[in-house]
This record gives sequence, structure tokens and C-alpha cells, in this order.
Amino acid sequence: MKLLVFHIGADRYGLRLRDVVRVVPLLDLKHLPLAPDPVVGLMDYHGASVPVVDLCLASGLPPGADHFDTRIIVVGYRAPEGTVHLLGLRAERVQGVQEIRDDQLTESGVKAAPFLGQVAGDARGMLQMVELEQLLTPALRIALFPNAGNAGSADDSGNLP
Repeated sequence: MKLLVFHIGADRYGLRLRDVVRVVPLLDLKHLPLAPDPVVGLMDYHGASVPVVDLCLASGLPPGADHFDTRIIVVGYRAPEGTVHLLGLRAERVQGVQEIRDDQLTESGVKAAPFLGQVAGDARGMLQMVELEQLLTPALRIALFPNAGNAGSADDSGNLP
């Protein structure tokens, strides 16, 4: 499977490429007063308002640093009820796409956070999968997507704008 590789703090993580809609440069976001901590703002994506979550903050770390390769990964987030919403993930040091075979993946042995999945090792060290469907806590998901049919959702066919 192909993964988009990036850092959360000092460690490497991967997100299934099938979940990635687009990777965009770091840009100015609309600030959202009183938004939950991981939410760093809103971006305009082809006319849709897309909330952006800092992966470092969502992981309990200090806010991510601005590196030359910090990006916003626009993903199709599938909520438990099946609706798909656009979501921006602010990720540090986006490195590109890497192929990982299923037989390279093993369980981490530690369930530190629900969104952390299997791990694979290579010459650069450990790479851990991010399970997108588990990334948002129920409270954060409700704050970001209170209505199933809000802007930035997939249409009835499951297609994203």
C-alpha cells in the first residue's frame, strides 16, 4: 500500500494515500475563536470551508513548527455514520509517498492513542500508520461536523468536491 509520510514531532507517520485528496502548501488560515485546541483554523478549498487540525496538537504535543516542508493534507474523513467530510491536517515535514507491503506491518504492542496503527521498520527507522477514521475524538468530530450535510461533505454518491 502507498502511504503519504510525514512527521508528528520527531517521529514518522504514514497515512494511506487513498484517503488523501490533495497536499497543499502551508497557508494562512481563518482563525476560529474558542475552537477546540487541535483546530488551528479554516481554509478555503475550492469554495468549501475546510477545518484544519494540527496533528501535533491532536497528538498531545506542542503545536507543530513551521518547516519548509510543513503542509496541509486535505483528506476525505469518513465519520462513523458513513458521511465523508473534507478535513485539513497540518503536518510537519511531509516527505512524500512510500510503498509499504502488508507483510512489513506489525502491531506496535502499545495502544497509546486510538488513531495510531501498525508499524513498519526501514533504514530510516520506525514508521507508524495513522488510522484516519480514529483521529478525531467524538467531541472534536461533533464540533467540526455537527451536521451530516454541511459544506465540505461528500455528495450522495460519496464524491468529494
